[in-house]
Amino acid sequence: MIAPLMLSQLNLSRGSRKQRKRVGRGPGSGMGKTSTRGHKGQKARSGGVSNVKRWSEGGQMPLQRRVPKRGFTNIFREQYQIVNLEALNKCQPGEVTPDTLRQLGIIKSTRLPVKILGMGKLEPALHVKAAAFSMSALEKIKGAGGKAEVI
Repeated sequence: MIAPLMLSQLNLSRGSRKQRKRVGRGPGSGMGKTSTRGHKGQKARSGGVSNVKRWSEGGQMPLQRRVPKRGFTNIFREQYQIVNLEALNKCQPGEVTPDTLRQLGIIKSTRLPVKILGMGKLEPALHVKAAAFSMSALEKIKGAGGKAEVI
């Protein structure tokens, strides 16, 4: 009969537990003097690894400043939500406002202004109210017997 296995009688397998590296304990250890940090330099100093920023390049001109800057960002740029005429075919004949478009799920939010573009064909006669219209959209809305109003 085999004896039951007891937790108190378990032995660790060889090499499963490693002793921690003790640095700076004299030349006999092989890790004395510089304590595995090499000679001088930022990483040899205390706090040299933990306090170095990820983007630090140690005196070299940083990448952010080496790369040529081009272009221009217009801070007054107006951003529109684009709606094509094709999408307006879902609407009932009558008045179409940004709120109506929001309820139908055509636009996500009423915060940004809406611009109507002339892609596609418009079937019903609609009175469309939006912040901006393309020329082709205006023509197609009027051609279908509707009205376009800038709000």
